[in-house]
Amino acid sequence: MPKILIDNNISVLAKLVLEKDFPMSRHVFELGLETSSDDEIWEFAKNNFDAILSKDKDFYYKTILYGPPPKLIWITKGNCSNNQLLNLLRKHISEINTFLISDQAILTIQ
Repeated sequence: MPKILIDNNISVLAKLVLEKDFPMSRHVFELGLETSSDDEIWEFAKNNFDAILSKDKDFYYKTILYGPPPKLIWITKGNCSNNQLLNLLRKHISEINTFLISDQAILTIQ
C-alpha cells in the first residue's frame, strides 16, 4: 500500500483526506521532522515513503535531478485556505492513486 509523506507546508489535516486510500501516510510533524531541511526530508522519504506531498519547488527540482524514489505530488496552487487545499486533494484522490502505481515521477495538482 503506497505511503505518502506530507511536507510541513501542507496542513496536518491533509492526512485525514488521505488516510482512507493511503493509511500508512504521515505528516512530517508526526515523525518529528517538522524542523528538518528539505535534504533530510528527501532522504527520509527516499528510504521510507513512496511519495512526498508538498508545495515546495525544491522537491520538484530534486525529483527532476535525482528521480524517484520518492515520487512527488506537487501542489502548485498559490495561496489558499486549508479547506481549499483539502478539497483539492479530495478532488484528485483517484488521480493520486493512478499516479502512485505509474512510472511517472511528478504529479502536478493545481
